[in-house]
Parts: sequence; structure tokens; C-alpha cells
Amino acid sequence: MPRPSLDDARTKIVATVGPACESVHQLEELIEAGVDVFRINTAHGNREQHEIIVRRIREAATIAGFPVGILLDLAGPKIRLGQLHHDPLICEEGMKLTFVTETTDQPREVTSTYERLIGELQPGDRVMLADGTVSLRVEQVQADRAECVVTVGGSVRSRQGINLPGVQLSVPALLERDVDNAIWAARNEIDFISLSFVRSPDDVRQLKGLLHSHGSNALVIAKIEKPEALEHLEDIVENADGIMVARGDLGVEIDVAKTPVAQKRIIRVCREKMKPVIVATQMLESMHTSTRPTRAEASDVANAILDGADACMLSGETAIGDHPALAVTMMSRIMKCTEQEMMRGPNRNHQISYRVHPITSAVTQAATHVAETIEAKLIVIATRSGNTAWVNSQSRSLIPTVGASESQATLRRMNLLWGIKPLASEHLEDTSRFIDQMCRWGHEHTDLRQNDHIVFVTGTGVVDKAHNLMVVHTVE
Repeated sequence: MPRPSLDDARTKIVATVGPACESVHQLEELIEAGVDVFRINTAHGNREQHEIIVRRIREAATIAGFPVGILLDLAGPKIRLGQLHHDPLICEEGMKLTFVTETTDQPREVTSTYERLIGELQPGDRVMLADGTVSLRVEQVQADRAECVVTVGGSVRSRQGINLPGVQLSVPALLERDVDNAIWAARNEIDFISLSFVRSPDDVRQLKGLLHSHGSNALVIAKIEKPEALEHLEDIVENADGIMVARGDLGVEIDVAKTPVAQKRIIRVCREKMKPVIVATQMLESMHTSTRPTRAEASDVANAILDGADACMLSGETAIGDHPALAVTMMSRIMKCTEQEMMRGPNRNHQISYRVHPITSAVTQAATHVAETIEAKLIVIATRSGNTAWVNSQSRSLIPTVGASESQATLRRMNLLWGIKPLASEHLEDTSRFIDQMCRWGHEHTDLRQNDHIVFVTGTGVVDKAHNLMVVHTVE
């Protein structure tokens, strides 16, 4: 069945593009398997490659007939190791490892991509390498070197990440290359832009200001992966358009035992403030090579959905894995099975959203209540900006919901909203034709029968900028 389909999972799937899925055919296959948003990671590749990927995604979306969204992930101030003399380098517990400013031929001297690293380290600081698998303690700092001792051994490779839990760094959230990538994204009508290593709401406001100055309406997704972000979580969520729980770096920056609780808190705050939230990193990690996930991974995806996540993200599973389409299909299966068991009552949220007119918010929530009371087969929302669909998605209604719009950009952005199926329509101004079009679509794509009900939410034009019309249509 072509997408959007009411058989799709309500929780959305974000998939990272990489060598394993970068052809038009492979991207189309992933869309058909259930991908709603493709992620381009600017930490890898160059501008020419990114431009090619955007063109291929849009070509694949046209072929598939589905307005898939694009998320550009800004690398931010990710600190990495330089080129190692021995690659990989085996670090044994108790071994001395020294950060230096210039590359040397000494096997136990290493460099960093962050020029001010040595100046900002102090004796006693912890340094984590390779996603926290190797741990160091700073012993002594001089002008051009920081001597460390390995406290947890392991293997590291060139260009792997460096995390500095508890170290206050002066590096800004938006580096020069991030500004350049954000401007490029604005000019190419990218739908979502995620900001790495957010520490305060000012970081989010800075990126939003930059995008607006270049005429972009892209939604800004703040990645929570620093302890400082957890300290300012409410304000960051308030200022961002959405949040990503970036568990890879977060699980290194804070005690890994605290990561599950932090995830639940982040999702809870997003639900309270009606902001979409993506859970990311190692969701189906074993499917890099395996055709099946572990039971723990399946439970991880299910628990993220039960907590209230709007989307789950695949990283290496689709970018460099052996079975990209299979990983998407498996995630979709887990999502649908989980959603069938979701309880309706406890997930209700009747807050008023600043994104829409108060009348729109009230009518949308009332429409959901009416639809559930009369056991409607479908809810249809007419929306130009996607904001009305945004409010509806927070209700977590299990009734299939269509977000109809004449704007392709709006259709793509709705791909991050839980439960909303984006569908193009040119008849939003003509209520009668709009209802007829949606009924025809329902007959073709669902099991609508005579006397079934469809609830429509649209506007009359009487109240400016408000969706003030709710129609209960009985199928003839």
C-alpha cells in the first residue's frame, strides 16, 4: 500500500543516510519500509556529498510519492583525537598517555582537534575516549602538554571522539563550519536542523536567529548530550522546536546508570511543553550485522514509545549497516506492536499550545474527544503550517489521523509528529470539495464502510487564523 498508509506506525522513524543506503533506489526502499525523516550527519562527508544526498532523497521521495523530511545534523564542537602514530592504539590500565599540541612520532603522545584543550584541562579531570570505552585521568598540565594515566583500558582509533565530563569548555555551540552548514541548509529548504552539544537556551536562540535571517522556517532540534543541558532542560525545551535525546554522548558525559532516568525526564518535559522528541543512538545496534535485534534492543524501542517519544532514530544501522531496510522494517514492527498496547487515558494532554489560536487548540482537543466517543474511523486536519496537527499529535489518540496541507514543506515537517499521516490537498478553502477528496482517499486506502464516521477539523474564515469548524461526516 502506498504511503501515507494508516497501517504505518504512529511513532516516526528517522534514518541516517550513509554509504549503505545512499543510492536513489536504496532511499526509496527505506521510504517504503517506513522512514519518515532522513538525517544527514555533517560530521561526515563534504558539501558536495551532502548536496548529492539531498538531491537523491528528494528524487526518491518523488518516486515513492511520499514527502519525506530531511534533518541536517550540525556537528557542533565535537572534540576528536587527531591522527595516531599507531592506529589503533592499545591503551592498558596504568599506561601514561600525553596530549600535545603538535603531532609527534611518539606512540604515547596524541593530539586533539580542539586547540584549547590542554589549556582548559586541570589535574584530576576525567577524559573519555571512544564513546567512553577508554578512560583517562589528568595527572599534570603544562603549557604544551597534559599528561594522563589510563584508568580504564581499551583500543582507540584516529578521529574518535573525546568527552570531558565536568570540564567547563569555552568552545561555542556553533562553530564556523556549523554556521556555514546552517546557511546552506536554509538556502536548500532543509526541514529540520539539529544542534549538537547544546548547553543553554541561548545556543538554540542563536541558531534560530541565524536561520530566520536567511528566510528559513526549518525547525530547530536541540540535542541533549551535556550535563549543562540537563541543568537548563526546561528552558532549552521551551526555546527549541523539538528535542533529540542523544544517548551516545549523554551516556558518556553523565553516569551511564543515570541515562535511562535522564531519557524519561527529557521525554516528560517535552510532553509537558508539547514539543516533539526523538530518541537516538544504539536503538537496534546489533542490526549493523545481524538480521534480528536483541530482545533488549526491542524493549528499548518499545519503552521509548511508551514513555512518549514522537520518533526513534537509526544511525549506523542504516548508514553503514549490512541490512538498512531490514532495520527500518524491524523498528516499524516493534512500534506497531507497542502502539497496539498503549493505554489511552494516562497519555492525554489538554494544555493550550502557543503555536495555535486558543480556539484551534480547544476545537482540536474536542474533535479528538468526539472522534473517540463515536469511534470514528479517521480524523482529518486541514493545516497550512502544521501547527494544528502538532497540537493533535500530543493527544496520542489511537484513531488514524491525516494532516492535509497544500504546502510541501508543511507535509515534510509533519513527518516528525506522532500519529500524523501527511497528505497533499489543494482544497483547504473549499470545505465541501475538501471533505469529498478526503472521503475518496479514505475509501481507497482504508476499510471505510457505510455509516462509518470521519471527524474533520478545518476553518470557516470567520475567526482569523483559527480552526473553528469541526465536522462529523457519516460515510454514505
